[in-house]
Amino acid sequence: MSTSVIPSTFFLTILMTIGLVFFIRASVKDRTQVIRLASDQSETSLLTQLQQYFDQRAYRVVSLDAAKNEVIFEGTVRPSLFLAGFLILLAATGALCLVLMLSYLFPDQSKLWLSLLLLSPLAGVFYWRGAGRSEQVSLKIESVPDAATKSLITVKAHRDELAELQRLLGLKTAT
Repeated sequence: MSTSVIPSTFFLTILMTIGLVFFIRASVKDRTQVIRLASDQSETSLLTQLQQYFDQRAYRVVSLDAAKNEVIFEGTVRPSLFLAGFLILLAATGALCLVLMLSYLFPDQSKLWLSLLLLSPLAGVFYWRGAGRSEQVSLKIESVPDAATKSLITVKAHRDELAELQRLLGLKTAT
């Protein structure tokens, strides 16, 4: 291997390692969004549908404000065993690449570098501790008189929960 290839490969390996660390950190990032949805149902029937939906998803009512038509649900999000394993695999692969480069650059300490592979399960532990948390969903329902749309819902929740809510209840994004 030529001597000009080694520094550039090492530099790319360092960049890959930095990206991997940020990817692992992003696995537990809060992705809460606020969205307005439109429905052609009345407030009461829509609220009943939403209550059934969140009951099926293991959420419970934490707060109810009838004057503002606002409901707050709370549920526990469980971490994914698949994602924890996937992050461990990615961390082990990234650590192996770094170990190979460091072993090539500093052959005297190659056994020391090999011990870096033992750190890869920490990625799964980090994800498991950060992903298992309690999440809240806030709903505010407003009626719209004299329009094709009867109700507007303002929802604050995780973006995956919002997408599933829209898909299952057939709600459209309000303009």
